[in-house]
Amino acid sequence: MQQSVVPELAHTQASPIQWVATATAIAGVVALSSLVQPDPARAAQPGADPKPAAASATAPDPTGVDFPIVCGPVKALVEKKASGDLDGDGRPETVAVVRCDAGSGTPPSGVYVLTQAEGAKEPRVVATLIDPKDRLSVTDFAVRDGAVTATLLGYSSADVPSCCPDLRENAKWQWKNGAFIRSTPSEARGA
Repeated sequence: MQQSVVPELAHTQASPIQWVATATAIAGVVALSSLVQPDPARAAQPGADPKPAAASATAPDPTGVDFPIVCGPVKALVEKKASGDLDGDGRPETVAVVRCDAGSGTPPSGVYVLTQAEGAKEPRVVATLIDPKDRLSVTDFAVRDGAVTATLLGYSSADVPSCCPDLRENAKWQWKNGAFIRSTPSEARGA
């Protein structure tokens, strides 16, 4: 006869008194847990974001902002704008595509990031993603998922007329380590 290595269990069937004792113990734990609650000032929901809610902050308005673009006798024109939280602080930034309000040709664009501190009266330019000196125009512009994306139109040489950009490039910027980093640039190709 072979002996089992596992000791025999003292009981393999529960009696009614054991079920009553188990139910009483569970009811006691539930009752005690309802009396002991965390401090509401420090209670947090699982997965809750500790950052301030972005819904309460408004995105900066680019109207009247002094952009770093030189337009001579004409005014700077905000062609496009989009907002979103680019740096993860819970407050939205506004990205503006700005060009000189010229009557003809394709004036170059500047792409600027605006922020407005809580309590500040005016927004301020905190980053230049595209400088007008680069002679680029911006199309297909968006702010999504913490990134700025745009299609850039440019020129292969100084001989190409400013009316007719002949290069097209996709660009994406994201906030990383305290700066906007341009990534996923496509190879320039003919327009």
